Amino acid sequence: MSKTVNFFLMLVLFVALLTSCSNDDDAIQNPAPTGIETVDQLSAYLENLVQTNEVPGFSVNVSIGNTTAFHQSFGYANLANQIPYTNQTVNNLASVSKTFAGAATAKAIEQGLFTLETNINDLLPIAISNPKQPNADIKIKHLVTHTSGIVDVPETYISSNYFILPGEDITSGIASIMVNDLGMQQMEQVDLDEYLLEIFDEDGDLYNLDNYLDAAPGQTWAYSNDATTLLGFIIEYTSGMSYNEYVTNHILSPLQMANSTFSLNTVDFQNMATQYYNTSSPFPRYGNHGYVEGGLHSNSEDMSNYLLDMMKGARGEGALLFSQDYYDLLFQEQLEPGIVPSGFAENHGLFWYIKNGSLVHGGNSLGVSAHLQLKQDGSSGFFIISNMDGTFIGNEEKWETLKSNITAAINQFINNN
Repeated sequence: MSKTVNFFLMLVLFVALLTSCSNDDDAIQNPAPTGIETVDQLSAYLENLVQTNEVPGFSVNVSIGNTTAFHQSFGYANLANQIPYTNQTVNNLASVSKTFAGAATAKAIEQGLFTLETNINDLLPIAISNPKQPNADIKIKHLVTHTSGIVDVPETYISSNYFILPGEDITSGIASIMVNDLGMQQMEQVDLDEYLLEIFDEDGDLYNLDNYLDAAPGQTWAYSNDATTLLGFIIEYTSGMSYNEYVTNHILSPLQMANSTFSLNTVDFQNMATQYYNTSSPFPRYGNHGYVEGGLHSNSEDMSNYLLDMMKGARGEGALLFSQDYYDLLFQEQLEPGIVPSGFAENHGLFWYIKNGSLVHGGNSLGVSAHLQLKQDGSSGFFIISNMDGTFIGNEEKWETLKSNITAAINQFINNN
């Protein structure tokens, strides 16, 4: 979920959420970590965080070199039933899913399906152009760096992309707000091409000039879920298989990520975390029609395999997914300095952000917060996943504070080992 969507949620829904299901009386208590050297010390610090914060549960995986140096989970996957959060607990990854779009793009380029310089209209069944820049060519490199000029329209992105799964109770609490205030429908998922046609075809129900900036491709950075999903469809269309199948065949299966999927039909809901607005208000199960940008379901154990592979590729040692040249491409700076907002990152790989010597991507959606980070030299990395909401006003600040403390503790542990 993008910062634009967060802003919309803050403005439109704050009053409804305060009166319906907010519980802001619990103050955040995050003592700064000090002198963390051992697994036991890191574990004790993180256990204290889950005990003293309004967070249901989370998992932390830290890798150094070729070794998983720390891998533990804390709190609960389901509070009402006291089901512990474990390394095997399945959770939605929100926008951390975009790093898999980056890997899929690198694989597709290796296979010769396109290049970063390919015009998207050389690949699509219908022509797509920016009506405010009709003569400009949108290329693959623009989609993977959020510089295509395609942006999200928050109102329609939320109501048309998110949907509540059939069979979920939508009559009360946060679920009723999702339906009545956010405009989400309870329905089956639609196919990727059908969803995108409504957005990008001029006759589509969701076609909107606000989906485009008056800026030439490559010149302005603007985070875009819709552009990411379009990239996924291009992979789908050029490969002749669904995006889920493509990622499964070329990324998930080679890395033995058997519990990970973009398909709601194969999610292990029995082992999935309940996702919370706050500790007394669970979200109903939901999905994304544009699942490429934020719909991967996985667990910390599978993500350990992914992190180790990304680190090995960043070290230049060659890994499982593609030849070293394409790991280099995945993490290579793609933009001129100054295009990415300075407070956000320094530059961009294929969906990965480059900041302070690290390759980074975070993710927040309804009742899920995630963060993936590794050193550019591949020496270390970590992954955090939680069933805590980090999107709504108040919750965003709580998550950022919690993430900051977890990250500080992890960095102390890495530096001392």
